Amino acid sequence: MSLSSLSSLSDHERPTVSRRNEEKLNAFEKYHDMEFVSRFRLSKETVLYLDSVFGSTIKPLTKRNRAIQPVDQILIALRYYATGSYQRVIGDIFEVEQPTVHRIVHRVTTKIASLKSRFINMPTQEEYPVVANEFFAIAGFPRVVGAIDCTHIKINSPGGAQSEIYRNRKGYFSLNVQMVCDARLRIRNVIARWPGFVHDSTIFNDSPLCAQLERGDFGTGIILGDSGYPCRPYLLTPLLNTRTAAEEAYNRSQISTRNPVERLFGVLKRRFPCLQNGIGLKIQNIPPVIVACAVLHNIALSRSDELLDEDISLPYVEEESMVQQPIGLETNQNFIVRTNIINTHFST
Repeated sequence: MSLSSLSSLSDHERPTVSRRNEEKLNAFEKYHDMEFVSRFRLSKETVLYLDSVFGSTIKPLTKRNRAIQPVDQILIALRYYATGSYQRVIGDIFEVEQPTVHRIVHRVTTKIASLKSRFINMPTQEEYPVVANEFFAIAGFPRVVGAIDCTHIKINSPGGAQSEIYRNRKGYFSLNVQMVCDARLRIRNVIARWPGFVHDSTIFNDSPLCAQLERGDFGTGIILGDSGYPCRPYLLTPLLNTRTAAEEAYNRSQISTRNPVERLFGVLKRRFPCLQNGIGLKIQNIPPVIVACAVLHNIALSRSDELLDEDISLPYVEEESMVQQPIGLETNQNFIVRTNIINTHFST
């Protein structure tokens, strides 16, 4: 059953209970802090913070005492992100009917994704020195405002004549999701709508971020990408063939400095396993889930919500490299900034 065409909260949206007099379970009381984080991926304090941000907009219309309150709706959605399985959500602690779970996940996901502009932004002029210094501290690479890469989120076949454009080069169906992060793994930009077959550089070239960089919105700031992207004055990539010690030093620094975006994908998919295991929704309902998880990741970072040790140790297998040759011809002008940085920062 899809999440589309879902009605708003109503009197019929109540938990299903086997005993009418049974007291409603309270996850905050039932689970100690570590158990709570293990099940819902965020701390109790952060869940209450989310309730304070948008809980009033999802309050039930009914005043019946078993209506599903905003905090419990948030927990149901979080449990979905933590498992990717409606059945596991339904069978968890709330004992709600499947159509209700669908409506709640859709509703809460929409609310969280709508917070994107509040919690996911490229560095401002005021932030730029701090962000650049944090990147510089990794391996001495100057002027970096972000590291960019794409990751594939597994989906079911959408069906229809266009379904094959969602099959990526590893053979499974996916969305190819572009993200930019800073050295602290905070997501600074996310695009989650392209089919898995689409080239990373195509996603970037079509993005508002590319236009912002072209206009010089970030001053002398640059972003770093792998060799799947074309080298540009504002997007620096590794050299495919090094000839000097300075070029080798540049490559080592470039690879180390853009490593945060690769680490980000591991952290994000461990915190919200639905992104690792796959999202079994209709295609139009998947991007909001990805964006919602990105927003929650940034909120968790800002509130110092740490993953549990058991989550950090969970196996995370990023897809094998799907790097393709960059699209479009390189020009000497595209190499000017890279060459200048090699000569001024990596020559001995």
